[in-house]
Amino acid sequence: MTKTALIIRHVPYEGVAGYRMPIEAAGYDVDRIDVTDPAFSSLDLCCPDLLIMMGGPMGVYEQDRHPWIPCQMRRLALRLEAERPTLGVCFGAQMIAAALGAEVYAGPHKEVGFHSVSVHADALQGPLRHIAEVPVLHWHGDTFTLPENVELLASSHLYEHQAFRRGSNILALQFHAEMGLDPRFDAWIEQWPESVIEAGGDEASLRAAHDRLGPSAVAAGQAMIAEWLTGLSIG
Repeated sequence: MTKTALIIRHVPYEGVAGYRMPIEAAGYDVDRIDVTDPAFSSLDLCCPDLLIMMGGPMGVYEQDRHPWIPCQMRRLALRLEAERPTLGVCFGAQMIAAALGAEVYAGPHKEVGFHSVSVHADALQGPLRHIAEVPVLHWHGDTFTLPENVELLASSHLYEHQAFRRGSNILALQFHAEMGLDPRFDAWIEQWPESVIEAGGDEASLRAAHDRLGPSAVAAGQAMIAEWLTGLSIG
């Protein structure tokens, strides 16, 4: 029987990128839906064997501006309660945190650019060992309190909460180890040039870092996701 994976895309230029390869290699039939799709509001998020929620420029707390956020959150909470395999990246990770009862809020700094995260000692035996000491892309300004009953996996010099898991099936990643070879990176810079500057960088340096560090970041990210997928419990 074919395993199903559903990607939730919050904006068109933030897709699954480098993570698609290990997901498909693990035998999943991958589908995608945009939150702007009229069918999204009635979709049962507990159905797919694997749910992947990607990033976006909005904040979880901007529910008045984006009515689909509370709609998605209610259905996500049901999925998490059932411990169905779920991956959240950046905004997707913040959605997982919020659905588990954490507070998501605007942080004091923009974190934009390539640098490594510090993988905590207990997590070095698991999937995140692949990204230890590997510079990966960061692009966010929001952060979150740590939900109850989760394991913090990684931190950075700017934000303590970079990755967490609940059991083997729920993984939240604040950083973008899927990005580094995807041409949509150009759209990120075009959409948010002020974020690069606010983070203390400049476009030329960020593009150079992307060209230099992107391939190794994606390779590490793909290895991380591949290993995580092998440990899932799909009932």
